[in-house]
Amino acid sequence: MAKKSFTVINGPNLNLLGTREPDVYGSETLDDIKKQTTDRLKEFDVEIEWFQSNIEGEIVEKIQQISSSKIDALIINPAAYSHTSVAILDALKMLSIPVVEVHLSNTHHREEFRSTKLTAKASTIIMEGLGSNAYYMGIKSQLI
Repeated sequence: MAKKSFTVINGPNLNLLGTREPDVYGSETLDDIKKQTTDRLKEFDVEIEWFQSNIEGEIVEKIQQISSSKIDALIINPAAYSHTSVAILDALKMLSIPVVEVHLSNTHHREEFRSTKLTAKASTIIMEGLGSNAYYMGIKSQLI
């Protein structure tokens, strides 16, 4: 199997994982999740680029860069922007590669407004409620 390449985009406040609402998001930091995911995927020939921003425009620009790159799939945790960002949705619609949307928590068991995910309209698969395992499962779903 040829080497597969992925970009993982993380949205607002995910840089605070480990301290932000650990009862909802767990105690792992984003760096912990990166390391765990990368370690678990060592048996596969994959390359993973990680990106995090609290700024909607930076996320849109990263997606636009991806549209002209050679990656095999995008894994995105748009965080709160999932529920509000038409700009991110429009950028995702430009992609011709699979888009896997991940959420650490089960958004349907939280506030009502979190049940609506605008960005999901451009996603191939949605993984949620799996904690940090969602990243691994999201990437692995594109290796099968």
